[in-house]
Amino acid sequence: MQTTHFTSGEPAVVITRVAPRHWHALDDDVVIGRGEATTRPDGRVFLSVDAWHRSVFDQLADAMLADLPTPVYTVVDEVHTDLTAGWERAGFTIRRREWEYLVPTRQPTAVPPPGVTLVPRGSASEGPLRELDRVVRAEVEASVGWQEMPAEVLPRAAGDTVVDPGLYAAAVSGGAYVGLVRVVQVTRLPRIGLIAVRADRQRRGIARALLAEVLGSLHAAGIPTASAEVNEANPAATALFESVGARRASSTLELVRHGG
Repeated sequence: MQTTHFTSGEPAVVITRVAPRHWHALDDDVVIGRGEATTRPDGRVFLSVDAWHRSVFDQLADAMLADLPTPVYTVVDEVHTDLTAGWERAGFTIRRREWEYLVPTRQPTAVPPPGVTLVPRGSASEGPLRELDRVVRAEVEASVGWQEMPAEVLPRAAGDTVVDPGLYAAAVSGGAYVGLVRVVQVTRLPRIGLIAVRADRQRRGIARALLAEVLGSLHAAGIPTASAEVNEANPAATALFESVGARRASSTLELVRHGG
């Protein structure tokens, strides 16, 4: 957790790198600030700083940046303007805004388009699922880039992009998987972490049917609400979630610092 409000004062501190990805700010051998660098599954390095004093935050950020290659990233709740300003002092700029939506799970049934059937969450076959995952990742990477997709929060082995096939529902057409949706639970609410449909099968209602399928299964399990994160620059995803009654609950900013 990053501290969001700074106090005045200029404590004399010593910044120490206590582990490859951890830094401490010491005032007379007392830890008054901590910094951490975390590598996400997509390979990007994200920084966080926990410090009450503005000057301690700045010194920790400077020390971490001196030790790490760029680019590096951080994520800030948009309401925490002090924290955003701190990262901007360290040379970070806003890269994108992501909305968190709260999604009601009680939904009318969405019928998939003709020739498409749905495989419920937990019943997808691993081989076809992995093949579809490779296809949609390549399509996204060739267009906007995979870094524009919602953050992948589950740890995984290098090269393994499907951590647990049981987290997915899928859409099938002509004997092949053409769409998928992934639902994980890393907080108090289930998180719809990914909805993807092959480029040649988009705009046919497959994504809407997949979303209704997983929301219906959550509702049947007694879960009234799920969450989802949507890039502000993705109007199709925004329209999809708002069409099922999702409401914006908060927003986060992703900031980046490049070299130079």
